[in-house]
Amino acid sequence: MAPRTCSMANALEVVGERWSLLALREVFFGNTRFDQIVANTGASRDVLAARLKKLVAAGVLEKHQYSDHPPRHEYHLTDAGRALHNVVLMLKEWGDAYVTQGPLPLVYEHSCGHVLEARVVCAACGEEATPESLSPAATAVS
Repeated sequence: MAPRTCSMANALEVVGERWSLLALREVFFGNTRFDQIVANTGASRDVLAARLKKLVAAGVLEKHQYSDHPPRHEYHLTDAGRALHNVVLMLKEWGDAYVTQGPLPLVYEHSCGHVLEARVVCAACGEEATPESLSPAATAVS
């Protein structure tokens, strides 16, 4: 039996590694320079360079040179990268609920003034998407 074809598996080929997701977290926070990303993730320079190269090749980030001597670059989100924001938020929510012990290390406040509790909802009806409320569609949607 062949493995299930799935966009989740395809996505994990691009972003399914710790340092890739932490690099994206830093760019979401506005830390776009390599040294900032290294300092805030704790990744080794060679591992981070490889992950950033992969994210650029996949079209998640764009690399822009900001200094010639020495050559230095910063990384900016593409549309594909910005679309990962909610994925990173939901992973944080899961970590808050099931992994982190003690006080939460990071809490987001929404522009409405309340602490953000991210949820996935159906765009059509507004109800929260839960495992019980979802089923594979009979045909693929294009």
